[in-house]
Amino acid sequence: MLEHLNFAQIFIGFLVLLFSLTVHESAHAWMAWRLGDPTARLLGRVSLNPAVHVDPVGTILFPLLAMVTRLPIIGWAKPVPVDISKLKNHRRDFMLVAAAGPAANVVLAIVGAIGMRLTAWTPDDIANVHVSAPLALLSVTVLELNLLLAIFNMIPVPPLDGGNVLAGVLPDRAADVFDAIRPYGFIILYALIFTGVLVRIVRMSDYLAYQLLSWPL
Repeated sequence: MLEHLNFAQIFIGFLVLLFSLTVHESAHAWMAWRLGDPTARLLGRVSLNPAVHVDPVGTILFPLLAMVTRLPIIGWAKPVPVDISKLKNHRRDFMLVAAAGPAANVVLAIVGAIGMRLTAWTPDDIANVHVSAPLALLSVTVLELNLLLAIFNMIPVPPLDGGNVLAGVLPDRAADVFDAIRPYGFIILYALIFTGVLVRIVRMSDYLAYQLLSWPL
């Protein structure tokens, strides 16, 4: 029974991550289109079809390895192309495009929390045999994965969405200095991961998930 449950968790986790990354990237594309840049829409990226967003490594291989080895589940999809020159207000609109993805994940997380509350289950009950267990497992996975994606992507380091949001709210001179570190963003990001920041992010997302589930109906 335990092995079956582990397989179910991996399967549901992968499907939820695939859908969540699809919504995330589609939100970027939709916001860019609404703000004047049709580039992503013309490429079919304003879509909930996962096939147009999948990155073989970031969307499939890396998450599956993380699930099997019980590491924190973080994945990525193909970045949405944005032509800043076509946006009506370059800095502000690019910031809104960047924020759209994590915002969509927050909405999905709230949906997951509502689903958990409607089943009247807690994450500790998932292992028990019950007709509503699959729905509870699905809901808590939606909640936890989307909170993790939202928080991780809002780390203020380029090329993450949080870095682009920060660049949009900084004064011009400070934004220029911040943009100068953009080529080194991946190095900074890897350093944060290997120094344990990712573990703290996982704990933060778990804490927020618990708080959402603790709200009175």
